[in-house]
Amino acid sequence: MQRIHVWIQQPRRRSLFLQRNLLVYDRGAHLICVFACRVYFLCFCICLAREGCPRRSGSDPSARMEGSPGMDWTVIVLTCQHKDSVYSFQRELESRQRRGSVPKGALLLTVADPQATVGSGGATLNALLVAAEHLSARGGHTVITTDVLQNAHILVLHTGRDFLFDGCGRAFTWLPTEGPPGPVSGPVCNVDLLLHCFTHQIAPGSPPGVWVSSTDMLLHIPSAPDMCWEGFAGVKVVSLPGDVAYARNHGVFLTDQQGTVCDIIYRGPAEKIQACALHDGKVPLVSGIVFFSREVAERLLQTHVTPPLDACTYLGLDSGAQPIQLSLFFDVLLCLARNVTEEEFVIGRRDGRSSQEDQQGAALRNARTVLWKELRGTPLTLTYIPGGCYDYMTLSSDDHIRSLTTRARPGSAVTHSHVEIPVLLSDGCSVINSIFEGEVTVGSRTVIQHCHLQGPLQVQTGCLLSGIDVASSFPALSTVLLSDVIIQGHYIRLGDMRLRAFSVLGRHDNLEVSSADRNATFLNQSWTEFFQRTGIQHGELWDSGCRVGGDVPSLLHARLFPVFHASGPVGLGVALWLCGGEGGCPQWRQSWRMSLQEILGCLDQEAELDWRRELFFRGARLQARDTLQGRRDHSLLPLIRAAVLDQQQGALLSTLDTVAVDSQDPGVAARALACIADVLGCMAGGEGGLRSGPAANPAWTPGFQLLERGELSAGVETLARERERWLSRPDLLVRAARHYEGAGQILIRQAVMSSQRFIAIGQQELPPINQWVVVECPARLDISGGWSDTPPITYEHGGAVVNIAVRVDGRRPIGAKVRRIREPRLLLVSSSRGQGCQVTTETVCETLQDLHDYCQPHAPGALLKAACICTGIVHYPSQQPLRDQLTECFGGGFEVRSWSSLPHGSGLGTSSILAGAIMAALYSCAGKSCSTESLIHAVLHLEQMLTTGGGWQDQVGGLMPGLKVGRSLAQLPLRVDVESIPVPDQFIHTLNQHLLLVYTGKTRLARNLLQDVVRSWYARLPSIVQNADELVRNAEECVAAFREGSLPRIGACLDRYWQQKKLMARGCEPAALCAMMAALRPLALGQSLAGAGGGGFLYLLTREPRQGDRVRDTLTHTQGLGEFSVHEVEVDINGISVQLTGSDQV
Repeated sequence: MQRIHVWIQQPRRRSLFLQRNLLVYDRGAHLICVFACRVYFLCFCICLAREGCPRRSGSDPSARMEGSPGMDWTVIVLTCQHKDSVYSFQRELESRQRRGSVPKGALLLTVADPQATVGSGGATLNALLVAAEHLSARGGHTVITTDVLQNAHILVLHTGRDFLFDGCGRAFTWLPTEGPPGPVSGPVCNVDLLLHCFTHQIAPGSPPGVWVSSTDMLLHIPSAPDMCWEGFAGVKVVSLPGDVAYARNHGVFLTDQQGTVCDIIYRGPAEKIQACALHDGKVPLVSGIVFFSREVAERLLQTHVTPPLDACTYLGLDSGAQPIQLSLFFDVLLCLARNVTEEEFVIGRRDGRSSQEDQQGAALRNARTVLWKELRGTPLTLTYIPGGCYDYMTLSSDDHIRSLTTRARPGSAVTHSHVEIPVLLSDGCSVINSIFEGEVTVGSRTVIQHCHLQGPLQVQTGCLLSGIDVASSFPALSTVLLSDVIIQGHYIRLGDMRLRAFSVLGRHDNLEVSSADRNATFLNQSWTEFFQRTGIQHGELWDSGCRVGGDVPSLLHARLFPVFHASGPVGLGVALWLCGGEGGCPQWRQSWRMSLQEILGCLDQEAELDWRRELFFRGARLQARDTLQGRRDHSLLPLIRAAVLDQQQGALLSTLDTVAVDSQDPGVAARALACIADVLGCMAGGEGGLRSGPAANPAWTPGFQLLERGELSAGVETLARERERWLSRPDLLVRAARHYEGAGQILIRQAVMSSQRFIAIGQQELPPINQWVVVECPARLDISGGWSDTPPITYEHGGAVVNIAVRVDGRRPIGAKVRRIREPRLLLVSSSRGQGCQVTTETVCETLQDLHDYCQPHAPGALLKAACICTGIVHYPSQQPLRDQLTECFGGGFEVRSWSSLPHGSGLGTSSILAGAIMAALYSCAGKSCSTESLIHAVLHLEQMLTTGGGWQDQVGGLMPGLKVGRSLAQLPLRVDVESIPVPDQFIHTLNQHLLLVYTGKTRLARNLLQDVVRSWYARLPSIVQNADELVRNAEECVAAFREGSLPRIGACLDRYWQQKKLMARGCEPAALCAMMAALRPLALGQSLAGAGGGGFLYLLTREPRQGDRVRDTLTHTQGLGEFSVHEVEVDINGISVQLTGSDQV
């Protein structure tokens, strides 16, 4: 039987803080996709601080975007050469919108060029037409209208031609960088850099209009270019610097002193290029970036109905028009250049260029005539970015390898890859989205991307390996010398047949030079040497006496690479025979072979992207495993979000289950369970309720019981089976996440309970029946380091906390008393009292069943029940009845009373200090002795039994006297060491005169704050990990300040500590408290809310002594604070006190 009585006494109102205690459509060759789906990789966003328009100043592009959203795009159009690319690129563009690199409201369009020969100018006109058509439809129009361009910001990105070194083109070439930490893990591609440049550097501040850019170059813009947009009308080109030698193979702008473009020169002579040089000696390159103002965009759009320009659009194609090829720069923009005449523009006789004298040539001249008529007179100006860098992605293997290795960070760059033996990677190599098993050695200036390799394998200097898997490469790769070679796996589609073809090249090979040229090579050796070595004949590679596609026979057109054999697909081994591998000649001759050009025309980009995605998430799961098992401070949340967004959560959950099952360390297993909770929370997609909540549903009890018994593997497997029943709805997912966090708390408790070995209990004389053992304790003020004492942070990171034992208004506010009684029962009375206010709960326990709710913190008398069990007075559970236990061991029962004059949620460590007081009284009354150091660890044990969690700083602060620092190492078993801080003479007196407490009138709820902090720590959020370091560092700085007796230094530590608290537990500073602290700031050297924050007491170190009245007056005249109270506080130099009193003394 359990009897509970609650009574309240409040005869008069005297103090506020005591009162608070109570209570796609498809047209022929044209496809368009509008996306809104899921993401599988990161597009990082970088913020740029900028001034107001129309003129902006430069800023740091490496900073992450926090508040600035960048350009609010209306439409983003991605054009591609082949219609088969549209759906392959669909998920890639969608992902960037989901991650915020482009506005969620932006219309995303992927548009296939009507024909592969329309050129960049034709593709731009077609893209503009499609964008206007979709905006018109969105606006409710039944015909295309230019009105939709009035306020539109449009970005057109041209993916361009096929790229030898990446099956998905230059736009989606992965780069050796992971970008700054972001919410979702994933690669950084060239298109990501361009989206960043336009969204956050180039386009912000520009008026409505159309930005156009190619994606065949790598851009580096160190700052936001200084562009004036005030009153802008016309066309603007953005140019980056280059030297004359580089510009010989590119286009350059000739401008006047005002920045007006006078001419565009393509592959001109050196002296003509040199004449374009600017003040820095560099020439402005044609960098592929153009802006059309709204007015010009409207005029350009209107030409889509005018023959022969209509042939550049899908509408013209659908109407039977023959396509023409237009260059954006040399057919569209050139007519705007001031020094260009109509005749030379229309005829095209510039720098050796002229239009053909056939039907196509006539159509092109007619198109230029229309463009001259519609656009001539439009201002064409240039913005030059002197600090920028333009790097065209050429077909040179050497250039590509150099680009990917020099862009990487110093040393060996491992990006989104899993490498079992990293020491085998040489400095200057780059590994991207790959998995290495075993001994894989990589030389310098070598790039390995999208590969799964198995050792032993040695890849020497100057290689590029791409798209190679274990099944096709092991052990074939180890049979050849891998030096200065390019080996690629290509996914191709031949009708309904999907295959994988492999190609090999030399790093120094020129693909386009004629095979008859003396400098032509294959695998870095002359064709003559190659033919002699292999026995291959010239006619086996090229049709005899035939030019391929109008081009001379070259390496690009040589049918070297076996694809299919009568027995089935051909593996990498046959292609490696060309490099000197074993055997292969008969099978090579019997195979159907393709040239590189033919392979590039049959690429299966969907399969290629699936392979990259599979590798990425396979490596991500291995990274998650190694991070957990290696106890690394690396956040898995970005990886988790990426997996969920790409429907990869099942495999990730299995990996996390395996880590938890295989781990013998409760800390590792607890973090794995926390990661599972994060996966489930992400799957809920922000719906289903708050993550913090109850975790005691009976369905999860079997798994919890197994964990409690230490059967970790069986417990995790049981939880996983139950989890499958909770995946159908967001609310169930959130509730399942709560229960996984509850399971993690079980393992945290087991880890913390390792501190029991530091509890030493002695024996002493048993007090007489009815004699009270009275214990009184001060409260505590945490001065720095709080949260670093909280499990699991304290044993995974290590903690240090400086705090002070204090009396409030001259009293020790926390206490307990215990006496033995003759009745074999437990009489448990807890009181919360103060000046004229008291709430008392009485609980009588006569059977063990009356103690069953000891682990439920809100149950009546739960703390007192848990203390009786933790101190060994009662054995629970037990076959021996409670009456028999008490009679046999103590000759009767116990009456236990506890009290606190502090309000609930005060932040002064009440609950933990009260637990220490109760246990000290129980130990003494039961004839046991316990040192204060042991008591500190005993409270840790008790609070884990009570399931309230919490750290060790509260009991250190209230049980140990004066000023001290508590420390714990990053290890188990958990041990707390306490060091008293020596201070100068009279410093305690000085400190007492400068310390004040203010009750804020707000009651905080620390439980949810604690859950949030533990969740953030297990996620290893970078800000939390760094803050944990800073907390400990600040605590040690605070120790030095106290030793010196410097109030200003202590105040600075206090202010810094409050900022660290707010970062650790967001939401701990309500608006009203912010106003209170702002009002007191002129009076204080430092201030902070006590404990976790969110309410309770505010304490401050005043600049002047005895400032109670002034603080009270200041707050009285501050609006919006509500009621408050100011209290004196002084250092308690004794700590916990234990006394025996008479049987009738209260």
